[in-house]
Amino acid sequence: MTTSGRPSPGEQRSLFSGRAAEPEPAAPLPDSPAAAPAPAPGPARRAHEEVELPLAERLRPRSLTDVVGHAELLAPGKPLHELLARGKLCSAVFWGPPGCGKTTLARLLGQRREIRFMARSAVLSGTAEVKQIMQEAAAERQRGGRKTVLFLDEIHRFNRAQQDAFLPFVERGDVCLIGATTENPSFSLNSALLSRMRVFVLAPLSPADVQVLLRRALDELARRYPPGKLGAADEALGALAVAVAGDARRALTALEIAAAIAVEKDAEISLDLLTAALGQALRYDRAGEEHFNLISAVHKSIRNSDADAAVYWTVRMLAAGDDPLYIARRLVRIASEDVGLADPAALGVAIAARDTYQFLGSPEGELALVQLAIYLAHAPKSNAAYLAEKAARADVERHGALPVPRHLRNAVTKLMQSAGYGVGYTYAHDLSAGVADMTCLPDELAEQHYYAPTNRGFEGKLLARAQAIAEARAAQRRQDAGDA
Repeated sequence: MTTSGRPSPGEQRSLFSGRAAEPEPAAPLPDSPAAAPAPAPGPARRAHEEVELPLAERLRPRSLTDVVGHAELLAPGKPLHELLARGKLCSAVFWGPPGCGKTTLARLLGQRREIRFMARSAVLSGTAEVKQIMQEAAAERQRGGRKTVLFLDEIHRFNRAQQDAFLPFVERGDVCLIGATTENPSFSLNSALLSRMRVFVLAPLSPADVQVLLRRALDELARRYPPGKLGAADEALGALAVAVAGDARRALTALEIAAAIAVEKDAEISLDLLTAALGQALRYDRAGEEHFNLISAVHKSIRNSDADAAVYWTVRMLAAGDDPLYIARRLVRIASEDVGLADPAALGVAIAARDTYQFLGSPEGELALVQLAIYLAHAPKSNAAYLAEKAARADVERHGALPVPRHLRNAVTKLMQSAGYGVGYTYAHDLSAGVADMTCLPDELAEQHYYAPTNRGFEGKLLARAQAIAEARAAQRRQDAGDA
């Protein structure tokens, strides 16, 4: 699916002038707020303007049959297919990464003549402009006119208060709102608006889909040059299709640049030309969902003792420019939460790796973080300490500030001694086993157990020690009973 996010010239005029643009296949209708009709350009001028458009825009599908990819959404009988094929309207959000087809699908939905289609970008349009369009749509609906479809690109850039202004118009059906976003709608759209919109999740295009588009693009580009002047190896196109990570617009832009250079040099479009034109920059947003997806992959790969995956996801974050100290902090947390006392040394190794990065900086210090990820993946795992902390916190919240038992309190004044502080305390070192039969928890929690060691790694020794402590305490209890 060709998926340029760039507006057509008509849309560009509309974005800056406040006028709405009709979809390209249909001429502006009399009641459209488009500009007054100008003399139709001649064939030569139309051809020139078309060639001047970006390649991704020239290849944008004009019908559903031209769309590539998203079979899980566009197969006959699927809701999105029915919306597009039958012109059924409902407010919707197209959520997906850059270049996956969000704008294309919105424009296909609005190209029918009985629909008044308007496009705006949250980057360029304010709330007042969008609200005015919605008010005009409400008036059009009351007159029995055409249904208005408003496409808002980058809808997540409107804050939640601004989104509230759209709610009444969407709720009454005055306008069919189609939003496009690269951000998770659960976080970027307010719940009231989101509940009235259908969310369609668009995955990145597969390399095979991108290659189909690249072949179409080569045919389009060849129209500019003499026959046989432009060619590209399948290997080069295949590598480009993988490198763009499903972003068709990025692939087409790189191909267009590489084609111009290749023709100038009278050469084939090579992998080197495409690499230079692409400029490898991984899709990433340190404040967005992809950041949290990647650190989640690091954490869960280490938890599952998959060192190869831990290395890959860690390097992915580093290559994308994430803060290495953020990664180090999360790895220290993993050493505590997931490795725990199964390998107490892991925490020290993690702190050493963090200090190494701080001392060396990038890129040399990044190896220490990769080394740490490998160590943690191979270390024995236990979350027993983590679970103990959670259980204790739950009791603190449930019971509040329970008093410290008197026998555990220091009697540093005569008043404290007279109040019974320290009475009943047994100094464990005076006992042969070093364990007294004495509860150290508040009376309300006397039978509570928080830490349950596993038998993994070093924690197996702690388990044996816990069992020995329990036996020693029971023996001391029997001895104390006998002495009594």
